[in-house]
Amino acid sequence: MELRVQIRPYAFKLTRPLQTATGVLEQRRGWLLRVESSAGRLGWGEVSPLDLQQLEACQEAMVPMMEPGVVWTTSELERLLVAGPAALAFALGAALAELDGELGSASCVGWLQAPPSAFLLPAGAAMQDALDRLLSSVNCSLPFTLKWKVAACDHEQEWCLLQGLLDRLPASARLRFDANGGWDRLQAWRWVEKLRGDPRVEWLEQPLAADDWEGLKAIAAVVPVALDESLQAHPSWRDQWESWQVRRPLLEGDPRPLLRDLGRGKPRLMLSTTFETGIGGRWLAHLAALQAQGETPAAPGLAPGWCPAGPLFSSDPAEVWAAAGGVG
Repeated sequence: MELRVQIRPYAFKLTRPLQTATGVLEQRRGWLLRVESSAGRLGWGEVSPLDLQQLEACQEAMVPMMEPGVVWTTSELERLLVAGPAALAFALGAALAELDGELGSASCVGWLQAPPSAFLLPAGAAMQDALDRLLSSVNCSLPFTLKWKVAACDHEQEWCLLQGLLDRLPASARLRFDANGGWDRLQAWRWVEKLRGDPRVEWLEQPLAADDWEGLKAIAAVVPVALDESLQAHPSWRDQWESWQVRRPLLEGDPRPLLRDLGRGKPRLMLSTTFETGIGGRWLAHLAALQAQGETPAAPGLAPGWCPAGPLFSSDPAEVWAAAGGVG
């Protein structure tokens, strides 16, 4: 099968800066891929790296793909996928999967819609106003899920904010605390002792540094722990970690293995955003919907309200492609 590849850059700002233990995220940049077969079928992909090193690596790897008039074969793109950065591998794998009609579940036809997302609370004192707005807009008698970015400001200030959060939340709430690897063991265990036994706590997300396997295992013996950055740094841990895993498909490479895992109902995988356009978002929604059909459904981390509105975030890839057309 002969394939023609087009690449188009995009850029946008989040609706407000996102403070985490690793820094501040304000803007997203990446590329959209449009892959057309000789039969006229289309496959779409998105390259959405989070750090500058990956961004530059993806840009370098895409240079051969940007030459006008080049015709590719499926096997050539598959080889490029294996050799290239993970964010580019996602885009190529996504486009090839769509061309092949692979959507990952015998019980579904077409693209699935995402289940309700967890709400993302900002770090620090900004959490309080965001919590006020949220509690005034949700039905607190029904279950809902919150994720709070922690380890991102003064530790004692955060500790005081935690008590206010716990005091205000109803029993229907489910809580995720995302430290992005920003705690040391002493700090993490202080939170463990505070939160252990609280039925509202769903998990601590990456409470320790990505390499601290023993420390993470020790905490997971007391409270649920979900790994995120550890899985990016050590992909083999995806086969070893028995508790929850935060899976960010746009960062971890070819999405087809994850698609198959979710189609088979693999448990304790939670799908999370990298603040992508509608092309990546369509994949994320589909994967999250497959996860919700499994034996351990969990609200995905789609960060509603953090990306701006507009056609760049449409579920129609042609609209997304057109919206990115003015970006230089």
